[in-house]
Amino acid sequence: MDLKKYIIDIPDFPQQGIIFKDITPLLNNAAAFKSVIDEMVAYAHEVGATVILAPEARGFLFGPAVSYAANLRFIPVRKPDKLPRATVKAKYALEYGTNILEIHAGDLQPNDKVLIIDDVLATGGTAKAICELVTDQQAQVVGMMFLIELTFLNGSDQLKDYPHRAIIEY
Repeated sequence: MDLKKYIIDIPDFPQQGIIFKDITPLLNNAAAFKSVIDEMVAYAHEVGATVILAPEARGFLFGPAVSYAANLRFIPVRKPDKLPRATVKAKYALEYGTNILEIHAGDLQPNDKVLIIDDVLATGGTAKAICELVTDQQAQVVGMMFLIELTFLNGSDQLKDYPHRAIIEY
């Protein structure tokens, strides 16, 4: 299935000079969405994942569906101060400043085999921060799966120590 036909380029969104990849038509097509989830589930089994992690917000569109279909645990990765219990954190650099990602303390167990799922691999900063969060908890990143990789941003360079795959490349 040609999934690119379900992704629309939106120029100058959210700001001038950016071409936003609108994935909502893909989500609105049951066959296309199923194709994506099936491919992500196959990768989860291939790498031997025991748990799925996905960052908000758009990682939440795929992570729980893959977790359900693969019968694996799901751990949400949130922005600061969104989780109600004690958390563990990873800080990472943005173009201008820093950001923090969090998971509940104790959700990841030592030796968990983690598959990270997100919608887009751009610069790799978010994915790398999640990898550090995982390894800080003595768990193992066995793979990362993205719907889209924006290859011109060279995000794979930051992730060369981790197996990763994208379904669609631009």
